[in-house]
Amino acid sequence: MELKQLRYFVKVVELGSMTRAALDLGLVQSGLSQQISRLESELSTRLLQRSPKGVTATEAGLAFYREAQLTLRHADQAMRAAQHARLTGTVSVGLAPTTAAVLGLPLMRAMRGRYPDVRLHMVESLSGHLTAMLNARQLDLAVLFDSRLRSRDNLKTASRWCVTALLEEDLFFISARAHTRSDMPKILDLAQLKDEALILPTGPHGLRSTLDAAFATARVTPNVVLEIDSLAMLMDAVGDGLGATLQPGSALARFSDAGQRFHMARISDPLVRRQNLLCSLADDELSPAALATRVVLLDCARTLVRQGDWFGASLS
Repeated sequence: MELKQLRYFVKVVELGSMTRAALDLGLVQSGLSQQISRLESELSTRLLQRSPKGVTATEAGLAFYREAQLTLRHADQAMRAAQHARLTGTVSVGLAPTTAAVLGLPLMRAMRGRYPDVRLHMVESLSGHLTAMLNARQLDLAVLFDSRLRSRDNLKTASRWCVTALLEEDLFFISARAHTRSDMPKILDLAQLKDEALILPTGPHGLRSTLDAAFATARVTPNVVLEIDSLAMLMDAVGDGLGATLQPGSALARFSDAGQRFHMARISDPLVRRQNLLCSLADDELSPAALATRVVLLDCARTLVRQGDWFGASLS
């Protein structure tokens, strides 16, 4: 038995005509008659008495009509309660610095507009730390990078998560424009970087793992002169000419004058891409507010990519 069958039956009784009820409901009469017949078959009793003058409810039909009206009122009240309910609670979201530079503010604005009573707890940290926090239930969801999920232990952990492919990012050779030769090409491969002084994050974090694997495949030993696990400090060092770096385009999102300060060259090697994964606790561990936040985050990220506001990114 379905709610729509109750609605159809009540309408037929109220109007006393199958034809008028079908018109009022926007149905063909034969379809409405079939629905009423199915309802009578399911109840194993006749609900309507049909005659040339129309239809009237039988004694059983009148009893069913009263209960059907009550059921429909309760269903309408439940729908209104759901539609007007306001989600509340706190949701913890973890973003790496490069991701936060592009996605953080749009996500906060979208959540404020859609769910103003949900309090966001935003955490900006390196992907390795975010992975540990998610595993320790200190975060509800986080945007992580695939290299953090490759080890046996992390794969075992990730099997308890909900993991959604979000987007992929090109990686770029980024250097201070004032310290970059004028003939530096716009596209490079890893072999061309063997003599470049590089500033990179340390090994335990997603981007460095991706780069180390790509350099090994290309049989290139990178000249790493500094290791810095802070995006702001790393970009300060690059801007000062202490070396260049390999980062997604989002690393420059917080620089309004990025075009004047930095030179960018896309790395052409196919392995030098960063996959962004939206990882969360399992659905049954997430609150309604956290489930809603996950949907909003997906929508925000995909909108930024489609609008061209996430430089160097493409949807997975």
